[in-house]
Amino acid sequence: MTLPAARPLRRESRVGKGRVRRPERLGERVALLGPGLGYSLLFLAVPLGLVAVYAFLTAKRFGRVGGPVTLANVQRLTEPLYRDVAFTSLKLAAIATVIALLIGYPAAYALSRLPRRWRTVGIMLVVIPFWTNFLIRTYAWIVLLNDQGLINKLLGSLGIIDSPVQLMNHEPAIVLGFVYAYLPLMILPLYASIERLDPSLVEAAGNLGATPWQRFVTVILPMTAQGAVTGSLFVMIPSLGNFVIPELLGGGLTATLGTVARDQYLTDQNWPFGSAIALMILVVIVGIMVFQSLLTRRFGDRS
Repeated sequence: MTLPAARPLRRESRVGKGRVRRPERLGERVALLGPGLGYSLLFLAVPLGLVAVYAFLTAKRFGRVGGPVTLANVQRLTEPLYRDVAFTSLKLAAIATVIALLIGYPAAYALSRLPRRWRTVGIMLVVIPFWTNFLIRTYAWIVLLNDQGLINKLLGSLGIIDSPVQLMNHEPAIVLGFVYAYLPLMILPLYASIERLDPSLVEAAGNLGATPWQRFVTVILPMTAQGAVTGSLFVMIPSLGNFVIPELLGGGLTATLGTVARDQYLTDQNWPFGSAIALMILVVIVGIMVFQSLLTRRFGDRS
């Protein structure tokens, strides 16, 4: 007795109750991935490659760049002045991230507990600031915070202050600008994580006698840590390289990596050293992303 020859397996995808055979072709993959990959290569990989090359070249007169290849630009970053600038940038970005996290958690939790028909409205209210130009939103804070701004006028009319309070041109104003600008990027990942959280787990912890704080620490926080880490990444990375907010709300008195890199490109016309600063920002961002990946993997294994 002979068995029938085995038929070669074919990749099949089910559509409804029938089967539609769709062999994978390299051309289809290229057609689907090509536009996105081409865009990323042209507008991301090539500029970053130029920055990396310029960082090891020599600045010439009138903003020109040429040889010889040198490590002087990278070595200059180790000077105490630029170490302090890097520390200040990391400090401001970290403070803004922590404040956004403290505000974003209760906001996202409250948003997830709204009736389903109101959640869309709540999400729209969170993202509405992104419908306005970033520069205009930053200038709006100048109207509020300057010596003759609305906040000082309100405090003066209530008799709380006798003379205008200096609310701008210092580090707290920069942190305020960072938090305002990137808070939605913290709330949305947290909301997505909290919405997937099983409410019965929180109820079970309450039935076992856990206080609201204990429920948050033992149930909500571990189950939503990935959203918190992602939101922190979305806030810290753009804050690290931002130069608009330190210039407008900080009055240009606080040097950050973003403002120093901008000055090297536009004012001093020292493109190699500006590229070295940009490269350092990129290295710091990559380090933050690696740390975020490790945290996400750790919390993902726990959950």
